[in-house]
Amino acid sequence: MIVRVGFHPDAKREMREAADFYDFERAGLGAEFLDAVERAMRQVIEHPDSSPVVRGHVRKCRVPRFPYSVVYALRDRGIFVSAVAHDSRRPFYWRDRL
Repeated sequence: MIVRVGFHPDAKREMREAADFYDFERAGLGAEFLDAVERAMRQVIEHPDSSPVVRGHVRKCRVPRFPYSVVYALRDRGIFVSAVAHDSRRPFYWRDRL
């Protein structure tokens, strides 16, 4: 059972910046984005091995409705989120965060 979830500081920043961007586009859309990230995180926590491996031991879970993915790795009974990455951003930019 997974007991801990940790976020790289840059992953938290990416999430906040994306929410701010979506709120700028339409009031309330940022909150919808954060809700979608939370749904993706619930999927990761409940079924950590269900997302596809994208590099080594790193997995990527798509965020519903938005062009983002939660990039994470399993570590000692926990999950470490290294990025909340826009799907069009350069691939593997987060690799040094692990």
